[in-house]
Amino acid sequence: MDAIPAVHVRGLAKHYGSVTAVAKVDLDLAQGRVMGLLGGNGAGKTTTLAMLLGLLLPSEGHIEVLGADMLRHRYRILSRINFSSPYVDLPHRLTVYQNLRVYAGLYGVRRAFARIRELARDLDLEDLLDRPYGRLSAGQRTRASLAKALINSPQLLLLDEPTASLDPDTADRLRGYLKAYQRTSGAAVILASHNMVEVERLCDDVVMLQAGRVYDSGTPAGLIGKYGRITLEEVFLDMARGRTLS
Repeated sequence: MDAIPAVHVRGLAKHYGSVTAVAKVDLDLAQGRVMGLLGGNGAGKTTTLAMLLGLLLPSEGHIEVLGADMLRHRYRILSRINFSSPYVDLPHRLTVYQNLRVYAGLYGVRRAFARIRELARDLDLEDLLDRPYGRLSAGQRTRASLAKALINSPQLLLLDEPTASLDPDTADRLRGYLKAYQRTSGAAVILASHNMVEVERLCDDVVMLQAGRVYDSGTPAGLIGKYGRITLEEVFLDMARGRTLS
């Protein structure tokens, strides 16, 4: 029997009155795979991630995550998924440790103290655990938010611009850490990013969104070859600027 897909989406749409943010999107992500979700600002990436998480109700369509219908049974699998986004802050007055302890409790993490210490070591947060989240720099907040996203060792990890605000060295080390986590855990990952080097390094598959619709999909190398470009960034820029890809 085939393994249950991590994500199975059909006809996903989100309308705000006369404005369509996402239109009839189909997605399939196998367990243990990393999918890049690409598109310019307003392409529908964040809205799609929010619907996959159950934070937004779709206007149309069907969503299954880890075998559960997200419209009917999402509480069955919420403890097995997590996310990180620069657009979602943690409580500012709580320290980094307090924030992580709260989320460890919400996700039912066993041996929470050991898990927090492990993540603090891996993400270079040990000296920041007692600092209020609101007093962190943008890059430090990014790392703390990622620790929150990994606190429950999720089977499905949704990342929205995971290396935003990080310096190149820290971002590179973080990508290596994420790749190692994904390989050792077998987790499925959806990565929304504007960093094409990051996408080429981390992603097995890519879905390109334009105006809320799927423009094209395939492996990074496959898309580069299909359109006769040298890098995925060139493919992305052509799509974003409305140039014919050929």
